[in-house]
Amino acid sequence: MNKGVRKLPKRAGLGIFYCLAFALALLLVLHNNPLADQHTEFLKKICGCVLICLSCVLVFVWYERLTVLPVELFNSRKLIKRLSVNDFKKRYAGSYMGIVWALAQPVVTVCMYYIVFDVIFQSRAQAVSGGATVPYVLFLTSGLVPWFFFSEALTNGTTSLLEYNYLVKKVLFKISILPIIKIIAAMFIHVFFIGVLMVIACAYGYYPNIYWLQLIYYVGCEFILVLSISYATCAIVVFFRDLLQIISIGLQLFQWYTPILWNIDIVPDKYKWLIKLNPMTYIVEGYRNAIYGDTWFFEHFYSSTYFWIFVVVMFCFGALVFKRSKPHFADVL
Repeated sequence: MNKGVRKLPKRAGLGIFYCLAFALALLLVLHNNPLADQHTEFLKKICGCVLICLSCVLVFVWYERLTVLPVELFNSRKLIKRLSVNDFKKRYAGSYMGIVWALAQPVVTVCMYYIVFDVIFQSRAQAVSGGATVPYVLFLTSGLVPWFFFSEALTNGTTSLLEYNYLVKKVLFKISILPIIKIIAAMFIHVFFIGVLMVIACAYGYYPNIYWLQLIYYVGCEFILVLSISYATCAIVVFFRDLLQIISIGLQLFQWYTPILWNIDIVPDKYKWLIKLNPMTYIVEGYRNAIYGDTWFFEHFYSSTYFWIFVVVMFCFGALVFKRSKPHFADVL
């Protein structure tokens, strides 16, 4: 019988977190890019240190609440795996074409954009950093692949409690695993499209190299990002059903705010930071750097630091909202 893991004592947990926070702050302060504007670099360091200090305070105050969720997920890992596979199979049960329907819409979308921009408007190449150029279809696909996963996973994670409302009403069932089940189910399709992206890259002469290993890192980044957001949205939507429509419209607008169909380098430098505030910019650009950019993620130090600070804060917020709302789910559903 699996007894699970014991929760890490508060003193030890805080000690580990503070050591990591101190190491990150030290790297942030010592990092220097001589080619960048020094005033801007100084402001980035100040903002980064303030966010790290704020995270330390929040973790100290809400340590017990924040550690409950990760422990529950780890203890239920076998159940999560089994239910994720079942959820994926159930989604296409009863249809003649089965999983083909899951692949059809993204493939049709990519083909549509390719025909419009690459054939009709003849955008044969898309400029990238460093003066290099890549075929537009490769540029487009490497942006759409992570976006499709984010859109589907966020939508499914948000509706997870509504879809499995019969499990929410069971006293002994750990409902905290429901959002991650839906996100893992969406991951199966995402892995397929990463394979499609690799085939397209090879077709245009960009063959596998060591930089492609970063795709594992960026997939993990996106998974944790959407999971963090989903814990907040799935809890809120139980009480405010209109959130589903807001998210649907928001995703349409958010897609244009993310550099998927357009190149971030066309944005003037003084406004580029507004685009980089979008965490999906980090993911999309990361996929492109891994496939054809030949750039490591740690070379974008400030972007990586900001992304993980954002994810930690978002996860803390989502965990707190979920935990405080949990006792009322069964009454509303």
